[in-house]
Amino acid sequence: MPFSLISTQQQRSLALARKKSHQKLMRQLATLPARKVDERFHSAHEEAFAEIDCLSCANCCRTTSPLFREADIRRLARHLRIKEAELVAQYLHRDEDGDWVLRQAPCPFLGTDNHCSVYAERPLACRAYPHTDRKQMQGILTLTLKNAEICPAVFRILEQLVAEASA
Repeated sequence: MPFSLISTQQQRSLALARKKSHQKLMRQLATLPARKVDERFHSAHEEAFAEIDCLSCANCCRTTSPLFREADIRRLARHLRIKEAELVAQYLHRDEDGDWVLRQAPCPFLGTDNHCSVYAERPLACRAYPHTDRKQMQGILTLTLKNAEICPAVFRILEQLVAEASA
């Protein structure tokens, strides 16, 4: 099945339609050795990102906020040549968990061409998104399932892993 980029709403609908098979996959992955799970995700991650260009999508930047650590706030404020308090006041607020997140979506640093105006200084959460190439994937299976509603690459990864598990 070819994986073309689609709208945010279409991506969410597609992921919700496949949610049961993805949940079943997550239950299977939870029973495997952590190393095996990481290997499967990392291999599928490489294949997905060989085909999908984030700049043609930017659903993550349009719909969600990364968490901003104190180091992210310092680095970004320095880059923008404003005080940390100004950055917080202008762009951030504390969410229900007490984490710093963006006040608005889409991200105020996202350009009309899907390029990030603060790319070199972006938060760690942006750098790591969609987290499908990290170690200890078993610890974020629930997050990965949620990210499939946003990111076509995550959806493609899960579809590949479902197909491999069925083979």
